[in-house]
Amino acid sequence: MVTVASDGALLDRRRVELVDDALPALPHHHEGQGLPEERAVALVERVRASAERYAARALEELAAAVPGVRGIALRACPPLPATIVERIRDYRARNVADWVMYRMALASAAEAPSWDVHWYDAKKVLIAASRALNEDFDAYFARMRRIVGPPWNADHKLAMAAAITASHENGGR
Repeated sequence: MVTVASDGALLDRRRVELVDDALPALPHHHEGQGLPEERAVALVERVRASAERYAARALEELAAAVPGVRGIALRACPPLPATIVERIRDYRARNVADWVMYRMALASAAEAPSWDVHWYDAKKVLIAASRALNEDFDAYFARMRRIVGPPWNADHKLAMAAAITASHENGGR
């Protein structure tokens, strides 16, 4: 999770675990595949409930560490079949269903304190961040990496671009 000020300054970055250690991280994609349907559904529901608890806790901790946070940016979710069983059976759906579940848990947790939820398109967010900063985002990100140090990967880069874009679109919030 990357938190930025309206000018793009890095305020916080942290890894957020959304699943209890006793539960699998990818129940649609992995563990649910080898279980009878009713057990697979129950497993996915346990993971979803864990994700919702952990997401709420993570955003509460973020709000305490960085007062004034009023929004979250999440990658837009692809449409999925309506039921867990359908998502487990459908090859394309089971490959993304777990990530969608985690994004939805974070979105729900953000709505509790009335934060804005900004959904971004990963293919467009780097250009949008460049516009928001009025400079090339890749150059900005390279400077930030040198200043702050590792770890930074492609997901961190997208998260920072999305946070900058969301902050800019919400008038600096």
